[in-house]
Amino acid sequence: MIDWPVAELIPHAGEMILLDAITRFDDESLEARFTVREGLLLSQDDGQLPAWVGLEIMAQAIAAYAGCRARLAGLPVELGFLLGTRSYQCNVEHFAPGTELQIGVRCSLQDDNGMGVFECHIAAPGVAVEARLNVFRPPEVARYLQESAL
Repeated sequence: MIDWPVAELIPHAGEMILLDAITRFDDESLEARFTVREGLLLSQDDGQLPAWVGLEIMAQAIAAYAGCRARLAGLPVELGFLLGTRSYQCNVEHFAPGTELQIGVRCSLQDDNGMGVFECHIAAPGVAVEARLNVFRPPEVARYLQESAL
Protein backbone atom coordinates (compact mmCIF):
# COMPACT_ATOMS: atom_id res chain seq x y z
CA MET A 1 0.00 0.00 0.00
CA ILE A 2 1.16 3.56 -0.74
CA ASP A 3 1.60 5.59 2.45
CA TRP A 4 0.93 8.96 0.85
CA PRO A 5 -2.36 10.51 2.01
CA VAL A 6 -4.87 10.67 -0.83
CA ALA A 7 -5.54 14.35 -0.01
CA GLU A 8 -1.92 15.11 -0.98
CA LEU A 9 -2.26 13.37 -4.36
CA ILE A 10 -5.45 14.82 -5.80
CA PRO A 11 -6.75 18.39 -6.13
CA HIS A 12 -9.88 17.64 -4.08
CA ALA A 13 -10.68 18.37 -0.47
CA GLY A 14 -12.98 17.31 2.34
CA GLU A 15 -16.07 15.34 1.42
CA MET A 16 -15.26 15.39 -2.28
CA ILE A 17 -12.40 12.92 -1.78
CA LEU A 18 -13.84 9.55 -2.81
CA LEU A 19 -10.76 7.38 -2.32
CA ASP A 20 -9.68 5.94 1.02
CA ALA A 21 -6.24 4.65 0.05
CA ILE A 22 -3.89 3.91 -2.83
CA THR A 23 -3.06 0.22 -2.71
CA ARG A 24 -0.70 -0.06 -5.69
CA PHE A 25 1.01 2.27 -8.13
CA ASP A 26 3.44 1.79 -11.03
CA ASP A 27 4.43 3.59 -14.24
CA GLU A 28 1.24 2.65 -16.07
CA SER A 29 -1.44 2.02 -13.46
CA LEU A 30 -2.86 2.59 -10.02
CA GLU A 31 -5.19 0.67 -7.73
CA ALA A 32 -7.20 2.22 -4.91
CA ARG A 33 -10.01 1.38 -2.54
CA PHE A 34 -13.04 3.21 -1.25
CA THR A 35 -15.69 2.08 1.23
CA VAL A 36 -19.12 3.55 0.58
CA ARG A 37 -20.43 5.32 3.68
CA GLU A 38 -23.73 6.91 4.56
CA GLY A 39 -23.81 10.68 4.65
CA LEU A 40 -21.45 11.26 1.74
CA LEU A 41 -21.95 14.47 -0.17
CA LEU A 42 -23.20 12.61 -3.25
CA SER A 43 -25.22 9.95 -1.39
CA GLN A 44 -28.96 9.61 -1.70
CA ASP A 45 -31.24 9.93 1.34
CA ASP A 46 -31.13 6.15 1.88
CA GLY A 47 -27.30 6.22 2.03
CA GLN A 48 -26.74 4.60 -1.34
CA LEU A 49 -24.30 6.14 -3.78
CA PRO A 50 -25.71 6.41 -7.33
CA ALA A 51 -23.82 4.35 -9.91
CA TRP A 52 -23.00 7.44 -11.97
CA VAL A 53 -20.65 8.51 -9.14
CA GLY A 54 -18.43 5.69 -10.36
CA LEU A 55 -17.21 8.07 -13.07
CA GLU A 56 -16.00 10.52 -10.42
CA ILE A 57 -14.40 7.72 -8.39
CA MET A 58 -12.47 6.53 -11.44
CA ALA A 59 -11.52 10.11 -12.37
CA GLN A 60 -10.13 10.61 -8.85
CA ALA A 61 -8.07 7.42 -9.25
CA ILE A 62 -6.64 8.90 -12.46
CA ALA A 63 -5.89 12.13 -10.56
CA ALA A 64 -4.16 10.06 -7.86
CA TYR A 65 -2.09 8.32 -10.56
CA ALA A 66 -1.00 11.75 -11.86
CA GLY A 67 -0.37 12.88 -8.27
CA CYS A 68 1.86 9.88 -7.56
CA ARG A 69 3.84 10.55 -10.73
CA ALA A 70 4.18 14.22 -9.82
CA ARG A 71 5.28 13.41 -6.29
CA LEU A 72 7.94 10.98 -7.52
CA ALA A 73 9.23 13.68 -9.88
CA GLY A 74 9.25 16.31 -7.12
CA LEU A 75 6.52 18.33 -8.85
CA PRO A 76 3.31 19.79 -7.44
CA VAL A 77 -0.06 18.08 -7.86
CA GLU A 78 -1.96 19.90 -10.58
CA LEU A 79 -5.53 20.19 -11.72
CA GLY A 80 -6.78 17.97 -14.53
CA PHE A 81 -10.07 17.72 -16.37
CA LEU A 82 -12.37 14.78 -17.05
CA LEU A 83 -13.44 15.23 -20.67
CA GLY A 84 -15.80 12.28 -20.79
CA THR A 85 -16.19 8.62 -21.56
CA ARG A 86 -17.07 6.62 -24.63
CA SER A 87 -18.43 3.79 -22.58
CA TYR A 88 -19.58 3.38 -18.98
CA GLN A 89 -20.83 -0.09 -18.21
CA CYS A 90 -22.17 -0.73 -14.72
CA ASN A 91 -24.20 -3.70 -13.54
CA VAL A 92 -25.78 -1.93 -10.54
CA GLU A 93 -27.86 1.21 -10.06
CA HIS A 94 -26.31 2.09 -6.68
CA PHE A 95 -23.32 1.32 -4.49
CA ALA A 96 -24.64 0.25 -1.08
CA PRO A 97 -23.20 1.60 2.19
CA GLY A 98 -20.49 -0.69 3.52
CA THR A 99 -19.42 -1.86 0.07
CA GLU A 100 -15.64 -1.76 -0.36
CA LEU A 101 -14.92 -0.78 -3.94
CA GLN A 102 -11.64 -1.78 -5.59
CA ILE A 103 -10.70 0.76 -8.25
CA GLY A 104 -8.16 0.26 -11.01
CA VAL A 105 -6.93 2.62 -13.72
CA ARG A 106 -4.41 1.93 -16.50
CA CYS A 107 -3.01 4.59 -18.81
CA SER A 108 -3.40 3.48 -22.41
CA LEU A 109 -2.48 6.83 -24.03
CA GLN A 110 -0.84 10.01 -22.78
CA ASP A 111 0.61 12.67 -25.06
CA ASP A 112 2.83 15.68 -24.45
CA ASN A 113 -0.13 18.07 -24.82
CA GLY A 114 -1.84 16.65 -21.74
CA MET A 115 -4.43 14.40 -23.38
CA GLY A 116 -4.84 10.96 -21.85
CA VAL A 117 -7.00 7.86 -22.12
CA PHE A 118 -7.40 5.45 -19.22
CA GLU A 119 -8.97 2.01 -18.99
CA CYS A 120 -10.80 1.92 -15.66
CA HIS A 121 -12.71 -0.54 -13.53
CA ILE A 122 -14.46 -0.77 -10.18
CA ALA A 123 -15.08 -4.15 -8.56
CA ALA A 124 -16.76 -5.44 -5.42
CA PRO A 125 -18.91 -8.48 -4.65
CA GLY A 126 -21.82 -8.20 -7.09
CA VAL A 127 -20.41 -5.00 -8.63
CA ALA A 128 -18.68 -4.72 -12.01
CA VAL A 129 -17.97 -1.34 -13.60
CA GLU A 130 -15.83 -0.60 -16.66
CA ALA A 131 -15.11 2.59 -18.54
CA ARG A 132 -12.61 4.29 -20.78
CA LEU A 133 -12.09 7.87 -19.58
CA ASN A 134 -10.64 10.73 -21.58
CA VAL A 135 -8.77 13.30 -19.53
CA PHE A 136 -6.81 16.51 -20.11
CA ARG A 137 -4.09 18.07 -18.00
CA PRO A 138 -2.65 21.13 -19.70
CA PRO A 139 1.14 21.47 -19.44
CA GLU A 140 0.74 24.87 -17.71
CA VAL A 141 -2.55 24.66 -15.82
CA ALA A 142 -2.47 28.19 -14.33
CA ARG A 143 -1.87 29.77 -17.73
CA TYR A 144 -4.55 27.59 -19.31
CA LEU A 145 -7.14 28.62 -16.71
CA GLN A 146 -6.20 32.28 -17.08
CA GLU A 147 -6.54 32.13 -20.88
CA SER A 148 -9.86 30.23 -20.60
CA ALA A 149 -11.31 33.01 -18.44
CA LEU A 150 -10.67 35.64 -21.11
